[in-house]
Amino acid sequence: MVFNDHRDFFEVLERENELARVKREVDWDGEAGAISRKTFEHEGPALLFEKIKDYPEGYRISNGTSGTWSRVALSMMLPKKTPIRKIYKEYEERIDIKIPPRIAKKTNAPCKENIMLGNKVDLNAFPAPIVHEGDGGRYIGTWDVVINKDPETNWTNWGMYRFMVHTKNWLTGWPQSTSQLAFIMKKSYLPYNKPMPIAVVLGTDPLSHIVATAGIKTFEDEVDHVGGLRGEPVELVKCETSDLLVPAHAEMVIEGELMPDKIAPDGPFGEYPGYRSGTMCAGVAVKVKAVTYRSQPIVTMVCLGTPPDDSSIAASLTAAVAMKKGLLRHGVPVTDVYVPPEGVTHLIVIGVKKGGTEIARKILDYFTLRRIMTNKHIIVDADVDVFNMGEVLHCFATRCHPGRGILYEWYEGRSNSLTPFYSPEERKKLKGVSVAFDSTWPPEWEKEIVPIKASFKSIYTKETIDKVNKNWESYGIKI
Repeated sequence: MVFNDHRDFFEVLERENELARVKREVDWDGEAGAISRKTFEHEGPALLFEKIKDYPEGYRISNGTSGTWSRVALSMMLPKKTPIRKIYKEYEERIDIKIPPRIAKKTNAPCKENIMLGNKVDLNAFPAPIVHEGDGGRYIGTWDVVINKDPETNWTNWGMYRFMVHTKNWLTGWPQSTSQLAFIMKKSYLPYNKPMPIAVVLGTDPLSHIVATAGIKTFEDEVDHVGGLRGEPVELVKCETSDLLVPAHAEMVIEGELMPDKIAPDGPFGEYPGYRSGTMCAGVAVKVKAVTYRSQPIVTMVCLGTPPDDSSIAASLTAAVAMKKGLLRHGVPVTDVYVPPEGVTHLIVIGVKKGGTEIARKILDYFTLRRIMTNKHIIVDADVDVFNMGEVLHCFATRCHPGRGILYEWYEGRSNSLTPFYSPEERKKLKGVSVAFDSTWPPEWEKEIVPIKASFKSIYTKETIDKVNKNWESYGIKI
């Protein structure tokens, strides 16, 4: 079943026991966020808060639609118990398929059921939550799809960036200066002192949100890749105040202009690495010109923090597959790449057919020269399952030579300023460092001196392995 919207997906989640409907009244000021955070940390179900304090019946908040691998599998029309490796493989095979979107008539678009224009715009009419205690304000844009377009090439970018309610018709946000949204702004709007049209979309189909976190190549439209993942075109509709096209089945679309000559305070916010993002800072300012929304709208929220949550799960999938393809193009003999959610994209595990310092240096060069803002890379031999962190940690502890197995490279002007261990000075200069932990056997070692791993599949003969596997049920051991 292909999901056209948030509500379609809820039906499947409920059938698969992956959704909890919270019918008791919940406060948008911290309570909904706290419930969500506790649920994430126990790998619980997606949540739909059905009664929000201070808001009319039917105004709702959702959280966690991609917060577990089982829900990611369901969003991709796979069985909920699909192994992570299989989810990665399916995504890798589908993400390069491009199916262009289909344009819908405004009269048929659910996101146009209600329209606020001009001075009637009031963002306070919607239950934007204070997600974490200590946040700088009410964040209406967290699990969103933010759309902007390069007028010179017609390239439309979909990304995921945070946006906070500043006043009833102004948003403030903090897209990183290295983002594609910032690239388009600096390329095609700032030099001409022109405002940039953007749309902040809440509650569309689950794969659109997931792909909004992905590192799709510059000048490629994410919506085409979403169509490939779905196997069907995404239905889009034109905005009321610009020529941007947005998902027709979205819960809510906030149309505005990012101003070239204004800033507004943003943050702090509990961000995706699992820490509060410093103090309030100067953010971008967006003048809201229209809001279109479904009747009984659902505000989508992600309560970011210590993994797992929607962001760490989705980025694990999208980042790893992009890195694998890039490393293969760079000539690295990669077998698999895994981005463990626990590492919040700051830790990458790379399996290679052949290891050694030369390969480790090639991997490090790829991540530093290609401006990919990751910082820790564990490189393992082909006998290690990169998706099994127990095997990875054992390999790292026993094969990475502390003297010759650790390589690093500094760079400046493009680091991730949300990385917790960077100093304020390093964040200001966007100064970063990338390290590779070569946990492979030296390729010059003769086979006879490479230690044999004392595991079931490595230290026993094929005959013994086959015998044990064949007789396993008769042993009466459940694993």
